[in-house]
Amino acid sequence: MIRLAIIRHGHTAWNRDSKIQGHRDIPLDPDAIDELAGYRLPVEWQQAVLVSSPLQRAVHTAELVAERTPRVVPALIEMDYGDWEGRRNRDLDAEPDSGFRHLPEWGWDYQPPNGESPAQVRSRLLPWIESLSEDTVAVCHIGVMRVLLAVAHNWHFKGVPPFSIKRNSLYCLQVAGTLAPADPLRVRLIKKEAA
Repeated sequence: MIRLAIIRHGHTAWNRDSKIQGHRDIPLDPDAIDELAGYRLPVEWQQAVLVSSPLQRAVHTAELVAERTPRVVPALIEMDYGDWEGRRNRDLDAEPDSGFRHLPEWGWDYQPPNGESPAQVRSRLLPWIESLSEDTVAVCHIGVMRVLLAVAHNWHFKGVPPFSIKRNSLYCLQVAGTLAPADPLRVRLIKKEAA
């Protein structure tokens, strides 16, 4: 059985301003760089294959916490939020024609205007999952993580998700024909001074 650990990139200025990033290639902000430089992967993940989304915020996060260069995997790019990119959820929610829905109301086929649905993200991720042959750490994005965790938990993007995604943590999955949550699901990054 292959193990997969997924981790969300560090903060960007857009994250802190509550802007939807999607495919926009926004860098880590200075505070995130300083914070991530103080963490490392847990020992059991240090020798795993390291991959990341092609977006610089993910690549840079991988370099900081693993102290090596990741292999870029195009399938791990963030969900395309189309017309919503650069906007805030609260502003979109206040505009009746924005098409905005809150996450528990999406379903697999909901698609932001000119963007991707979770089902489309799943379609690009599953061939990559099936190609895994070694334990892997993937640095990616919240949209990608939601899709992978939804598959693993059999959640259909309806109602409250059975998981929450925190920063500076690995979310561990088992790959054996399908995805399943590992035990434990969440493993925190290690502070370097505590190592």
